[in-house]
Amino acid sequence: QVDLVESGGGLVQAGGSLRLSCEVSGDTFNIEYMGWFRKTPGKERQFVAAVDWTDGNTDYATSVKGRFIIWRENAKNTVYLQMDGLNPEDTAGYYCAARPPGSGSIYWPHTYAYWGQGTQVTVSS
Repeated sequence: QVDLVESGGGLVQAGGSLRLSCEVSGDTFNIEYMGWFRKTPGKERQFVAAVDWTDGNTDYATSVKGRFIIWRENAKNTVYLQMDGLNPEDTAGYYCAARPPGSGSIYWPHTYAYWGQGTQVTVSS
């Protein structure tokens, strides 16, 4: 079992920045990737970014590449998502997720077994 708790969401003006945090506890040996997804009403969860829990390699959705950075601090069992240059299209609930080894594509939300409760990010124009 892996438990995830997100924090850091809020309201920000367009062009601003936010940093999301995801505290990880439990069976961290069962994690291969940590990912951030976002969801708006009526739409499917959308991949944002992922980081390899072991070696720190990262991957990003095209829409956030160059603006968002994901990294993990294993000593703190925490994953971060630094979001710069925010725009209203980034408004969503942001969810941290943990993917066990060999579960399939990191871009697919159904390959992640554990999810946090989410944190809301709202970007005003």
